[in-house]
Order: sequence, then C-alpha cells, then structure tokens
Amino acid sequence: MAAIIASSLVIFTLAQAETREEKRAARQEKRIEQGEKSGSLTEKEAARLEKQQERINAAENKAAADGDVSKKEKAHLEKMQDRASHNIHRAKHNKKRGG
Repeated sequence: MAAIIASSLVIFTLAQAETREEKRAARQEKRIEQGEKSGSLTEKEAARLEKQQERINAAENKAAADGDVSKKEKAHLEKMQDRASHNIHRAKHNKKRGG
C-alpha cells in the first residue's frame, strides 16, 4: 500500500514538473484555441499562429538536444514566445472574424 502511494506521488510530481516555457507554450496554444472557438481568429490566422508555435517547439527541442539549454538559447526562445504572444494578441483583436 505504501509503495502504491509513493509511486503515485512520484507520478504526480513528474506531471507537475513542467518548465516555465512549457507552461507558457500551453497557455498560448490555449489562447489560439479560444480565439478559434470565439470567432476572433480566422482559420488562416489560427493556422499561422499554430505554425509559429510548432517552430518554437522545434527550436526548444533543438536547444535541449544536447542536454543543456544555454542562457543565450533561453533568451532566444523567450523572444520567440514574446513575438508569438504579441502576434496572438494582434490577430485576436483585429477586425477579421472567423466562423
């Protein structure tokens, strides 16, 4: 019984071990989905924003491939996420409507 509780705790801890960057990417992807559902993003805008998120994910994977993400790589990834966040905001608040 104690082993089951201990293993459950380890699994829960690992699930909570998302990095700040992963949480931010998930929030941005959720913003895109919300924009699609509400109609504030057109299909084309959503596709472009999703493609941008895919490029960021690929850059994160490439940076982590050697087992360590340098400060320079972190700064670059942060700037990519900042740009994506700005693009999401602009697309959601322009005059175009999806639907």
